[in-house]
Amino acid sequence: MISKVSIIGAGNVGASCAQRIAERGYADIVLVDIIEGLPQGKALDMLESAPILRADTHIIGTNNYQETANSDVVVITSGVVRKPGMSRDELLQTNAKVVTEVIRNVVNHSPNCIIIMVTNPLDAMTYLALRISQFSRNKVMGLSGILDTARLRSFIAAELNVSV
Repeated sequence: MISKVSIIGAGNVGASCAQRIAERGYADIVLVDIIEGLPQGKALDMLESAPILRADTHIIGTNNYQETANSDVVVITSGVVRKPGMSRDELLQTNAKVVTEVIRNVVNHSPNCIIIMVTNPLDAMTYLALRISQFSRNKVMGLSGILDTARLRSFIAAELNVSV
């Protein structure tokens, strides 16, 4: 059984991921972000909603990677979003710097974890994580397919004015 999941990046995607894991009680959660107060506030919101959801999950928010030590799974959502006028190459260069630093911290504190990459451009970031971590290929993966499928279905339904 998975006992500890760390999520790096407490933005919308990271916080949503943490919330879903907490609701289902899959594992204890560590939510990490570089912005002071952000992961702590989001973790507190989730912790306080746990009794309503009947979730019994321990959640902490932190700016310190030491709290992620010995994670079974690390989900990486950190990075910048593509801004108007930003090329894919610029996004890749910017997020490669972020992911490089994150992966080094992850490997340092959780050398036996499974890494799930969510940061875009996903394929490049997943390959970078694999290369930097030097983990075996079955321990580093990217998550995108179902999300892209859901987006496409939503766009088609909206265009055709039908339900999904």
